[in-house]
Amino acid sequence: MMKLALYQAPPVGDDLEAGFARLAANLRAAAAAGARLLIAPELFLPGYNQPELHGALSQPRGGPWCQRLSAMAREAGCGLCLGWAERDGETVYNAATCWDATGAEVGHYRKIQLFGPMEKASFAAGDAYCVFELEGMTAAMLICYDVEFAPHVKALAERGAELILVPTANPAGFEHVSNVFVPARAAESDVTIAYANFCDTDAGLLFGGGSVIVSPDARLIAKAGTGETLLIAEVGAPVAPELRSTQLQDYRDV
Repeated sequence: MMKLALYQAPPVGDDLEAGFARLAANLRAAAAAGARLLIAPELFLPGYNQPELHGALSQPRGGPWCQRLSAMAREAGCGLCLGWAERDGETVYNAATCWDATGAEVGHYRKIQLFGPMEKASFAAGDAYCVFELEGMTAAMLICYDVEFAPHVKALAERGAELILVPTANPAGFEHVSNVFVPARAAESDVTIAYANFCDTDAGLLFGGGSVIVSPDARLIAKAGTGETLLIAEVGAPVAPELRSTQLQDYRDV
């Protein structure tokens, strides 16, 4: 089992330093509570609804943002997973990276399912999954819209994933995603899912909060309301065999 922290954060806006400070404070709080990883939202840096910044402020993998985030995780003694705008040459990706409690990068992922005109104008789509070991569990990452597609969750489960970390930026009005889709994806593929959303507004876009951590039997381990929240919960606890899905083994293609 692992103690996991989830930070439902207000957007950074135009103050990146305030965002780093909030992240550092929540990392310290998570570590003090015994958490081994904190997950934060999609495009936490430089902000989700900030298309003019996605290209202008995007950074390479291993660049200053990554170095600073790695150091924050190491200093707090708590791993970190969050979304950010990654530049690779002339191409920009909606990416997520996971560092462990030593500050070592253990996973890096680029969003496959870009949502809506803004994302498709700002980013190129990723084309690969990412599965890695984290605190004795086999983990993977998806980003927001990705988790709404059952085949992506199924593909990760087939690769051995037990825990799927999902930085997200889900607007108000789409609460069915955290209330219905995420528990369904967890139960269908027999995985734990941690879904970390924003709260408040970003350049006029209101987020719905409702971040969740869901077990493989679709049970809500922890759920946030609509405000800034730090959730801390144990994941990986045994689930009664009769409550675990066997769909991956039982599916018949006709």
